[in-house]
Amino acid sequence: MFETVLIANRGEIALRVLRACRELGVRTAVVYSAADADSAAVRLADQAVRIGPASSRRSYLNAAAIVEAARQVGAQAVHPGYGFLSEDADFAEICADNGLIFIGPPPPVMAALADKSSARALMSRAGLPLPPGSVQPVPTAAAAAEVADAIGYPVIVKAAAGGGGRGMTVVRTPGELPRAYARTRAAAQAAFGDDRVYVERYLTEARHVEVQVLCDGHGNGVHLGTRDCSVQRRHQKLVEEAPAPALPAGTLDTIAETALRGALEVGFVGAGTLEFLVDAEERFHFLEINCRIQVEHPVTEMVTGIDLVHEQLHIAAGVPLRWRQEEIRLHGVAVECRVNTEDPERGFAPTPGRLERFVPPGGPFTRVDTHASAGYVVGPWYDSLLAKVVVWAPDRELALNRLERALEEFDIAGPGVRTTIPFVRRVLDDAAFRKGRYTTGLVDRLLAASGPAPAQRPAATPTPRTAPAAEPDVSHRRTR
Repeated sequence: MFETVLIANRGEIALRVLRACRELGVRTAVVYSAADADSAAVRLADQAVRIGPASSRRSYLNAAAIVEAARQVGAQAVHPGYGFLSEDADFAEICADNGLIFIGPPPPVMAALADKSSARALMSRAGLPLPPGSVQPVPTAAAAAEVADAIGYPVIVKAAAGGGGRGMTVVRTPGELPRAYARTRAAAQAAFGDDRVYVERYLTEARHVEVQVLCDGHGNGVHLGTRDCSVQRRHQKLVEEAPAPALPAGTLDTIAETALRGALEVGFVGAGTLEFLVDAEERFHFLEINCRIQVEHPVTEMVTGIDLVHEQLHIAAGVPLRWRQEEIRLHGVAVECRVNTEDPERGFAPTPGRLERFVPPGGPFTRVDTHASAGYVVGPWYDSLLAKVVVWAPDRELALNRLERALEEFDIAGPGVRTTIPFVRRVLDDAAFRKGRYTTGLVDRLLAASGPAPAQRPAATPTPRTAPAAEPDVSHRRTR
């Protein structure tokens, strides 16, 4: 096992990784921006290294500063968490060039899978079913129109290098396509430095089901069952649960086994997630593979009893997978909701500010992953995730009741601060959701039922996929 791991992230995932390292006897170092100098991760880590100002482009996306921080603390490995550089093959390659183990797939595998178009081609060759559409990027609007005409509308134009719900445009009629094509290419270039896009059939009234896999560097792999992540707003997940409800066990087993076969075929190593859409006829279609820990990983941990970050660390250290498929057992139901500092009544606009009160819920089988506390200032620089509330119960009805109870207890207050808790409670009250008969259209239906469409959320400043060649702004302090 490693002696020291550098955690190249912030917020709740930095704390999550830090705690897992400490449980395995691994020393931790975290990087932090000027805005996070007083963060819980900085306070609890063995060492902390300031890598730049609040701007993520000059701190958490600054590959040079992060590698320099790893050198300063003598780290053998870098855990990227999720977001930021977690799926940046260039960063993984830079780590390797500097003698650091990137906790994730090998750089060539990551490069192939981070490109959605390439990943679709690889998975298609591995026998995974794809939604109808183009496997390769479409070079012109006319070519996109040909694909759309062949597969039928609605379609979705997607950035090949996309991620995080960005770089996607739904097109419902042929007349919309040229403008949508140009807009998506421009957005992809601005956000990811890559304007390639592809077109696939947009499946309405579908379920978003994903499969957690673990694969080691010795050719072994297991799947840890399914998660349902259909409660989404603009491709951003709000509520997740494991296992996926209201689908036959045979269908879930087939999806999970297919996902694992695909991961092993492409040489995946580490903790990954294969995402699928399941249509009304229970046919499933591969969407993408995520080469990192997921925000929603706790629900899988709750039903399997397996610490996914522990497993990431063991796999990265070269330890053969410690589980065989027949040893994986799913127990009960786990549900997670994300508590974001956003105002659902104003189009989910971010609401940064100081938290005067922050009292998370407790109780049996209730887990809250958060980096916040009373007095914490939610800044405008990063994503709005404040906490994840995760519950477990022997059955789904009790799990949902337990989540409702937990959200009732959650006490968050501060000038101007709003959260998504009221909207999540509307989801929990929805009759179709309660029955497990919901699709990716649930959130839009609830918003439509609440009155006029909410205001658009202000567009975020595009962030390039690759870190700029900024001068490292690195200062180091020992915190423990």
